[in-house]
Amino acid sequence: MVNLKKESLAPSVMPAQKKETFGNLAPWSEPAWYSSLVSPYYNDSHKRLRDAIRAYIDEDVKPYMLEWEEKGEAPDAARLKYARSGFAFADVPEQYRPKDIPGPAGIPVADLDVFHLMTLMCETSRVEGGVMTSLGGGSVIGVPPIVHHGTEEQKRKWLPGLFTWETSFCLGITEPSGGSDVANIQTTAEKTKDGKFYVVNGYKKWITGMPWATHMTTAVRTGGPGMKGISVLVIPTSSKGLSFRRIPNSGQKGGGASFVEMDDVHVPVENLVGKENEGFRIIMTNFNKERFIMSVGCNRKARTCLSESFAYAHKRHTFGKPLISHQIISHKLATIGRYVESHWAWLEQLAYHISKSPLGWQDPDIAGQIALSKVHGGRILEMANREAQQIFGGAGYQKGGPGAVVEQMSRDLRMMVVGGGSEEIIADLAVRQETALAKKRGWKL
Repeated sequence: MVNLKKESLAPSVMPAQKKETFGNLAPWSEPAWYSSLVSPYYNDSHKRLRDAIRAYIDEDVKPYMLEWEEKGEAPDAARLKYARSGFAFADVPEQYRPKDIPGPAGIPVADLDVFHLMTLMCETSRVEGGVMTSLGGGSVIGVPPIVHHGTEEQKRKWLPGLFTWETSFCLGITEPSGGSDVANIQTTAEKTKDGKFYVVNGYKKWITGMPWATHMTTAVRTGGPGMKGISVLVIPTSSKGLSFRRIPNSGQKGGGASFVEMDDVHVPVENLVGKENEGFRIIMTNFNKERFIMSVGCNRKARTCLSESFAYAHKRHTFGKPLISHQIISHKLATIGRYVESHWAWLEQLAYHISKSPLGWQDPDIAGQIALSKVHGGRILEMANREAQQIFGGAGYQKGGPGAVVEQMSRDLRMMVVGGGSEEIIADLAVRQETALAKKRGWKL
């Protein structure tokens, strides 16, 4: 029999060190790497970005966000300040940025990875309503097709102006007849006889950032039916025959969602992004980043519901004791906690894959995984907001007061669930794509 000394079973213990903390220290209220768990994905540059964007949002945005949301837009000065802050348009390469505007938190754009994007999106998603869209326009989804598929001339013509608001983009995909069914869009673009222009006719609906956009990155039909007849055109919003009006939605007022009508709009053929009739793939791969960003946003907003509920449950007393002391309330908080933490771990796994893939965001094999993560994020946000309103009671239904943020979110979250592709459509997409990939790997039915 082997004689094991008791001390031989004890692991070596490092000297106690004070753990670094950041942000809201309530359980699960921040991503685990902020204060509680060690992560292989983040380094000092991610911390520097986190610290800088947190300070900017807390000082320059959050104190005014509900006021700006109610007005339907942020002031011009606030928009210009954000455009020049370095935090906006982080995916625009260095050569198309003004020399006096560095990357976010001074980090060179070439050094930014997907985890920097996660950090940036996580922090800006602490702003409720459509205020961040008002500050940055719809360029976060309207610009990537140009960055990844535009010509050198197009990039030099349109990208530098983002930082002065000389240019601002929105993305024109959704139509009154359908949103997620991109292959069947109805807006047409026919070439003039001299071949110099496309003449565009049709409608776009729920176009985020349209009131401030100078250009709309637009899906149009240049060929026959189905996905093979779709192209991407950049349409100046000042074009003759183009008009828009705001849609009075229940939430996201600051996002400026609009109905756009195009009646014989002439667009120079030089504004074609990519090749004619090959725009479907550009649009679908652009959805990868858009849906990932929205999934990160869902996670952060669910955490906001959690942190607001934690604070209120400790202050609010019922039946002579704090609300938090009731087991059912603790159970609600624990449920939100396990969902946001597991979802965040999935997002980190996806981010790591994207960072290692030669195709990055354009990798078609990740579309199903990202789509499903957005479905899951939306469901988590719906659940977290419902439980937060239950914990707040009447205060969670009231504009203003301790539950104002939770109430605002209850009106905003439908856009997070439907925008970027409804869960019914993209869940089906995930099943179909993952099935196809499984068969490629050798799965036999």
